Amino acid sequence: MSKRNTQQRRHNILSQLTNTGEVSVDQLAAQFETSEVTIRKDLSALEKSGLLLRRYGGAVPLPKEITSSEKVSNQKLAIAIEAAKHVSDHNRIIIDSGRTTAAIIPELKQKKGLVVMTNSLSIANSLNELENEPTLLMTGGTWDASSEAFQGKVAELVLRSYDFDQLFIGADGIDTERGTTTFNELIGLSQVMSEVAREVIVVVESEKIGRRIPNLELPWQSINTLITDDGLSADLQHKIQAQGINVICAKSNK
Repeated sequence: MSKRNTQQRRHNILSQLTNTGEVSVDQLAAQFETSEVTIRKDLSALEKSGLLLRRYGGAVPLPKEITSSEKVSNQKLAIAIEAAKHVSDHNRIIIDSGRTTAAIIPELKQKKGLVVMTNSLSIANSLNELENEPTLLMTGGTWDASSEAFQGKVAELVLRSYDFDQLFIGADGIDTERGTTTFNELIGLSQVMSEVAREVIVVVESEKIGRRIPNLELPWQSINTLITDDGLSADLQHKIQAQGINVICAKSNK
């Protein structure tokens, strides 16, 4: 098949993904009358170009956390300020990769004697720029381009060598019945993070709450507190509190 036809097919795949929110390898192979191997190559190339996120059997759009290049939103800032209030001097904390978790870093500048573990290079660089000079630990492991973070067994092993006061972790969605959900299928490290921290704090914008995504990341029994913005409805707040979760709605300047 010519290069032009390949480019056209990939363009059509992206258009379909935008319209449907998800595509499958077998369906695309039938639609374009080509092999599943060819479609997998298409999806791989599109993922490397930062245009979609592969998942088992197909692909989904990149989450807003990855695609957004805008400044920190008022909601994220409010959440970050509230999250930082829960960090005491000399705490040992984990900050998972993500835009919402990254927004917490500047709010830690007055904290003394912090020890911070992360699996994110960008968060590590931000921590390294703080004048209060927190002790920085990194998980290492296998680099995952889709989450822009280190994952895998090596990272899990490093985490199990420590214990932490708190974990700050985001989510692509919140299922009020199950817990946090994600587009990423690599959830093992998140689960280990929650196991080695005495308090698990989820930071997420209210627009993501009620969004159901197939991959369950952390069940409610692994979470202590959820910090979101004041756009959360009373109904959804009550549903989450019914799971035994402390819900905090940070006031944002809209």
